[in-house]
Amino acid sequence: MASPLGSPPSASLHGNDDHVVERRTLRDYYIILRERLWIALPIALIVSLSLGYYQAREVPMYSATATMQFERPERVVLNEQVVDSSVRSEIDLNTYKQILESSRLRTLVVQSLTPEEIKLLQRPYLKDLAPGATPPGVNALVGNVSVQSIRNSFLISVTVQNRDAAGSALLANRFTKQFMHYLITNVGGKNDYAVEYLKSRADELRLESEAAETRLQEYKRRSNLVSLSASVDIVADRLRSINAALTTVRLERLNLEVLSKQIERIRAEGGNLLEVSYISNYGTIPALKAQLAELTKQQSISSERYLERHPKMVDLANAIDILRQQIQGNITQAIADLGTQFSKVSDAEASLTREYKSAENDQLRLGDLSVEFKSLEQQAAVAKSNYVQILDRLNQTTTSKHLESSPVTPLDEARAPGAPFTPNLKNIMKTCIGLGLLVFAGVAVGMSFLDDRVKSAWDIEGFIGANLLGIIPELAEVPDTEKHTLVTSNKTSPGSEAFLSVYSSVKIQSKLDFPKSVLVTSTIPGEGKTMISCNLAASFARHGKRVLLIDCDFRRPMLHRHFKLTNALGLIAWFDAGAKIPDDPLADPNLGITKVDENLYLLRSGGRSKSPTEFLENPIFGQFLDSLKHHFDLVVVDSPPMGAVTDALLISASTDEVIYVCRFNRAYRKHIRLYIKNLRDSKNELLGVVLNGLSPRRIEYYSNYRYYRSYKKYYGAQS
Repeated sequence: MASPLGSPPSASLHGNDDHVVERRTLRDYYIILRERLWIALPIALIVSLSLGYYQAREVPMYSATATMQFERPERVVLNEQVVDSSVRSEIDLNTYKQILESSRLRTLVVQSLTPEEIKLLQRPYLKDLAPGATPPGVNALVGNVSVQSIRNSFLISVTVQNRDAAGSALLANRFTKQFMHYLITNVGGKNDYAVEYLKSRADELRLESEAAETRLQEYKRRSNLVSLSASVDIVADRLRSINAALTTVRLERLNLEVLSKQIERIRAEGGNLLEVSYISNYGTIPALKAQLAELTKQQSISSERYLERHPKMVDLANAIDILRQQIQGNITQAIADLGTQFSKVSDAEASLTREYKSAENDQLRLGDLSVEFKSLEQQAAVAKSNYVQILDRLNQTTTSKHLESSPVTPLDEARAPGAPFTPNLKNIMKTCIGLGLLVFAGVAVGMSFLDDRVKSAWDIEGFIGANLLGIIPELAEVPDTEKHTLVTSNKTSPGSEAFLSVYSSVKIQSKLDFPKSVLVTSTIPGEGKTMISCNLAASFARHGKRVLLIDCDFRRPMLHRHFKLTNALGLIAWFDAGAKIPDDPLADPNLGITKVDENLYLLRSGGRSKSPTEFLENPIFGQFLDSLKHHFDLVVVDSPPMGAVTDALLISASTDEVIYVCRFNRAYRKHIRLYIKNLRDSKNELLGVVLNGLSPRRIEYYSNYRYYRSYKKYYGAQS
């Protein structure tokens, strides 16, 4: 059972009003989309169709691609005097890509175009030219050029986009041709001397590297070193661990020394050693002290009844002496153990001090060796690095006699495309459909976040922080004259069953026994507060409780109309007549309490008042409500909405419990939470909220009343 709402809110729902997060399921989002279908769908259609129309009106463009393959020679010369144009890595491919996209190569392509080819490229623009206008220049005719290297290969593709199909293929092939010509033109500078120089230099560096490595190994053997850095790290780790252990032992020795001095001082002064925490908590002393205290207490109690030589008193005295002797023995043992611990700690401190000095000497020795070791190690590393670099160059060198030849060959020539790549109707349709769905969902979900009205059980229990007492369905099929008497009419309907469900929830949530008074209020007019008051009062009356229904909406009284009575008698008439609390309210002629059904009575407002606060703030009003509980089991008070006037808050001060009514999609959550907070601040027992006006489909999805349709179908068929 949920916790009563009069108690402090739980941390999960009510503990932090500023950070309440709604956890929605896929079903909740389905409801959001369905409810805002006719708002979000037109917006999505307008946006998607507008985008599709704009993209469909783009100028048709053709795309053609030519592919080149780079040959990787067996060896290449990496010397500034030997020029190499082959591809060895992705860096070379990226370099050639930049050349293909450079303005210089673009200029070479433009210069290579013949007058006939220029006319071919200008052909698509002629139909759009105004009379007397000149076609675009040659640079503008080239179009967009895209160069891409195919991953994990030595292939480069050149793609040209142009308004003419044949023109796109012409330009793609021309770019590859001019690029190959550029490489051949810029290759040159062979030098056979480079190979001989690399060989001789490699032999020299090899001998230097071997000599440096030999000197380093001899020094390691003399100094008994495997690795200087590893030895330094080992000694450093040893120093840190010894230092940490030495610090711990010293602190322990100091603590034991202070404790020993404290014990000696207390013994010298003749004090109580049990005041020392070490001794008082040693061994069985705590248990012995507890037993001694208990025996001392028993001795004190027995001394008031027995004389000192009474056997019971003698037994208690003997037991106390034995316990004191045991405590003294434990104290002696504790002092002895303390001395033993002090000796062990002192020995450990001396041992660690000697070990720390030994480690320091090892560290100093390694520091002396590090200077010469690092010098020898650096010499060996430099010599080896120089040798490896020259050897790498020598291994990569080739003595090819045709270095000036181009390393690239055309693989696939570009062909004129049969259709433009843009506008692409298939892609346009995919984009429009995707954008439409995105806009549709975004608009619907966005509107749901902006809409702050009560729509679901989560709004009440999660955001507002109140228990949901029940859900009343939309009673559109029930005539207005019958809605307020659904329970008293004994008709089988989902509406009456819903009120009986609210009756059960009210009984469960209530912590007060009968007699008591319940206030029914809402946020704004039109939320069904009066209807729920009538049927809830009838539900209690139907279950054998003597119920009085009071109309406290003095500005707009309605209860008398629903029960087809006049409003001449009631609270206002009683107040104007002197407001004397009657011994029998049923017999008071000014109150005019009327029996409207079995166990159900009605107290009307007795007229209208534009300023009822004079009556509501009068102490006689609260006294009168309390007196009614002597004659009725339950007093149900129908009050004005809290969002309209403050009458309900004044009435709540005189009632025991409050039921709040919310209508679906009517009042705002933040207002309801504020008014409920005001009711709780006035120390009222808020039983919960009744959610009114949900259609059967909304009840199915927004609440746990999933069997509403089945109920209606079953009982509707029977009736």
